[in-house]
Amino acid sequence: MTRLGEREISTDAILHFPRGLVGLEDKRVFTLLPVREGDSPFLLLQCVTDPGLGLLVADPYSFLDDYDVKIENPDRKALKVGNIRQLAILVTVTIPQDKPEDTTLNLQGPIVINTETKIGLQIPQTEAGYPTHFRPIGS
Repeated sequence: MTRLGEREISTDAILHFPRGLVGLEDKRVFTLLPVREGDSPFLLLQCVTDPGLGLLVADPYSFLDDYDVKIENPDRKALKVGNIRQLAILVTVTIPQDKPEDTTLNLQGPIVINTETKIGLQIPQTEAGYPTHFRPIGS
């Protein structure tokens, strides 16, 4: 059971977050689910062990071309990065109830997932000066 209703989750779709997420350090097993059919930049990062916990995430490059995530060596090792193309970058999305025009992206706390090893980390970008509430153009 997920926030989107009953879903089958295959074991190869399970993502492991060894450090959890900021504020959710005890939640370490997630999967990514499409929010709707078709080509949408939005996904649900669904906690497998807590069906009531799902975070709306998006591909930031759908909204920004020049978003640059710095990944230091200890994080590269934790992610088991062999090739930069293994990595997917996601950001959390906030859509205020009844105000979709006020949607924001958290560019300061990207979630980096190695799509081959299925390991994920949230890697705060405090030095980059990215906002926690970035409003995409046209939202």
